[in-house]
Amino acid sequence: MSNEGKKVKIHYVGTLDDGEQFDSSVDRGEPIEFVCGAGQVIPGFDEAVMTMEVGEKRDIHIEPADAYGEFDEALVQEIPLSHIPNAEQLPVGQQIYMQGPGGQPMPVTVTKIEDGVATFDMNHPLAGKALNFALELVEVGD
Repeated sequence: MSNEGKKVKIHYVGTLDDGEQFDSSVDRGEPIEFVCGAGQVIPGFDEAVMTMEVGEKRDIHIEPADAYGEFDEALVQEIPLSHIPNAEQLPVGQQIYMQGPGGQPMPVTVTKIEDGVATFDMNHPLAGKALNFALELVEVGD
């Protein structure tokens, strides 16, 4: 049976290969809901849920290509502090939002400020990392 095109609710715990937990619907107390196969979640997650049955639990491992992609050095940019409003308030090590090409907010991580230059990483924080998920399919709707 395929869940493609159906609304599913699933609980998950996401960990990196070193065991560090990066996300959990269980901790929030609510399963996530999405349309299976509609591209609303990362490809490897979607693929795993496609053939699950309600009540089934499954542990999966997703390589970067089927998660958030490989780390792309071209997405690391250096900008002189003189070109950044309120540069003294940039939180190193934290994510901020900058204006993207179409004017939409785009999350970036401030990786360092050094010698009058701020370095921004526009990769997803999980880019280049393999992900592990403990899944439990809670519900399948129409």
